[in-house]
Amino acid sequence: MSENVRKQIQALRKEVQKHEELYRKKHAPEISDFEFDKLVDRLADLERAHPHLAGPDLGIGDDKSEGFQQADHKAPMLSLDNTYDEADFRAFGERLGKALGGTGLEFIVEPKVDGVAVSLTFEKGKFVRAVTRGNGARGDDVTANVGLIREIPRKLKRAPDLLEVRGEIYMELSEFQRLNAEREAAGEPLYANPRNLAAGTVKLLDAEEAARRRLSIVCYGLGACEPADVFGTLKEFKAKLKSWGFPVRDDIDVRHGIDAAWEAIQKLDKLRRGFPFPTDGAVVKVNRIEDQRRAGTTSKFPHWAVAFKFPPDQAETILRTISMQVGRTGAITPVAELDPVLLAGSTVARATLHNADEIARKDIREGDTVRIQKAGEIIPQVLSVVLEKRPADARPFDFEGRLKELGLDATREGEEAAYRLRAPSREMKIRRLVHFASKQCLDIDGLGDAVAEQLVDLALVDAPVDALAVTPAQWRLLEGFKDKSVDNMMAGLAQAKQRELWRAIHALGIPNVGMQTAKDLARHFRSMDALANAKKPDLLITKVGKKGGVSHESVIAGVGKEVSDSILSFFSDPNHRDWVKAMRKAGLNLIGASAGGSVEGIAGKTFVLTGTLPTLGRDEARDLIEKAGGKVSGSVSKKTNYVVAGEEAGSKLTKAQELGIAILDEAGLRALLG
Repeated sequence: MSENVRKQIQALRKEVQKHEELYRKKHAPEISDFEFDKLVDRLADLERAHPHLAGPDLGIGDDKSEGFQQADHKAPMLSLDNTYDEADFRAFGERLGKALGGTGLEFIVEPKVDGVAVSLTFEKGKFVRAVTRGNGARGDDVTANVGLIREIPRKLKRAPDLLEVRGEIYMELSEFQRLNAEREAAGEPLYANPRNLAAGTVKLLDAEEAARRRLSIVCYGLGACEPADVFGTLKEFKAKLKSWGFPVRDDIDVRHGIDAAWEAIQKLDKLRRGFPFPTDGAVVKVNRIEDQRRAGTTSKFPHWAVAFKFPPDQAETILRTISMQVGRTGAITPVAELDPVLLAGSTVARATLHNADEIARKDIREGDTVRIQKAGEIIPQVLSVVLEKRPADARPFDFEGRLKELGLDATREGEEAAYRLRAPSREMKIRRLVHFASKQCLDIDGLGDAVAEQLVDLALVDAPVDALAVTPAQWRLLEGFKDKSVDNMMAGLAQAKQRELWRAIHALGIPNVGMQTAKDLARHFRSMDALANAKKPDLLITKVGKKGGVSHESVIAGVGKEVSDSILSFFSDPNHRDWVKAMRKAGLNLIGASAGGSVEGIAGKTFVLTGTLPTLGRDEARDLIEKAGGKVSGSVSKKTNYVVAGEEAGSKLTKAQELGIAILDEAGLRALLG
């Protein structure tokens, strides 16, 4: 019996760790919050009943990531305990009544925004730092990306000497849909939901890409405050936040007693469908701060607050077939094609199935009646199969068999969940070529979707680098290409061959390597050959702790284990090494600026560009700085050396002035460049 329980606990711990990693680190959950909470509860019940079999703390909720500096919270930043039904919620009220010795409790009830918890620190009224929850005591310093959120005030009038403002970073539904529309047009897999995308953006090391995605924030909580007695209630604190310019939610006024708080939860359940952000519940907190102190906390949760989770929107429909969607990198995503059904105000005809393992785990079959849900999801997911409605002739889905039927030669490596094409399909070739020629890569004017399709269909391009060798006579085979169009394209290709090294690196399409990472790699390795021949120690320093644990330290800031593995895997493929040879043969620039090409006063310095310069475009100014050995960041911080400001410079200029950072106009930048 004991051995059986041990195996159950070990299996549950492994499963919880897997889903925590998918949710916190990879931002790609495969189960709902409700399913995850049930797993955690089952594990906790077993370990309480058999304490001699209990394992160490799994660190659930710890969002710290590799590659980030960390900072301590002055006051602990705790998670909230969850409840899913009215009886549990009322039990929470009873416990509070007993602890505080009365029934005259006041509650604040707010929508539970489905995003990323953050603590904003202000010293003497100045915004100095943004830190994720982490393990509650220490989190990741994400000031650079959080600083892009315009709604956060940079300076507070008549503020306490020290103030920690707690809030939730989220992505509005309209912004999420805009970004997904772009990915769909580019043939990329769609983002699953706004919460995961917001979490990924907060931790994004590519500053320019982070700036391209608009994040929002709602502020609601008080952390450390010096002096400590400035605020008497949460309502008073939120009113002050609002006067300072912070975004807050005040949909519902203070509620007296647990009955009134429950009515407010039901009211929020009706209101939430009109909110511009994803919400998955209501947060109920004691209003008086002295009552909060008296109620106390556990090591993980406050006794004075709870999150009531709304049941996810669900519907039943028939899954007619499972189709396969191929992305630019060759990853294959299975998609459920459904009988259209109304769900949460919109008609749903497709739902993500994640991967082959997910289909097998849920035993999803074509012809099944399935239950689909939107639990903060914009893209619906298949929750489960309604087994009693399964057709008698339904057969287990043969993932690899379907790939063969479709002519998709795919496999998966090691523990990777996704199947990937061994050889690229037509769509994949087109997507790769469009990426190769895009403005953030080799910037080949005129080589867009329509031209890429023709090049692939005429068998003029197989790998993206083949475009560099297409002759004028071959260009004339394309529809709409006359003498002038051919001349323009040849001129564009000639210019592309002289582009900077980082553009060539980015154009290769190495998984997990965006524009900023490509720049960092070019600056570090200085040649494509050096990057292609890099070994693991050139990217990561592996350390073994006293207890045998293994950790990795980045050689290049921002290039952690996942990115390093992608780089090493990419260049281990002989086909990709052939791409580099083809680039060299075509005359592409594969050498970066040498140390001797650096300009004194710029080399190694960090610049931020803001506003409109008189004659230099943003990209042109960035290229000039980077060629001289400098680095361009998307946000102002204490590490910024210069801010180059033009007309309508805005908040970045204001922050630079507050921090005492040197400010240049275009003439000053040109003088520095020599």
